[in-house]
Amino acid sequence: MIIDKKAEAIQSLRPNASWHLPESGLVWMDKTQTEPTESEIDAEVIRLQAEYDAQEYARNRKAEYDALNQFELISDDDVNGTTTHKDAIAAIKAKYPKPE
Repeated sequence: MIIDKKAEAIQSLRPNASWHLPESGLVWMDKTQTEPTESEIDAEVIRLQAEYDAQEYARNRKAEYDALNQFELISDDDVNGTTTHKDAIAAIKAKYPKPE
């Protein structure tokens, strides 16, 4: 298990808890929250990864949206009576469809 994924899972399971994660393993210092079990942590890593993977289409779309000069496209469409901006957005959505 990658340490940063494990740390992210622990943070997700026990927000604001006091702990640290050296190479030797989890050191739990929190007096109010119980230490998560290894199986809880493993399950949370899997859940967080699935959540991340499910948003790949959105990350891909955003990268392409950011590459567009959207204000210029919108302005040009308004002046020229074209649909360049809408067409570009539709093409990106078609390229990276939202999973059902």
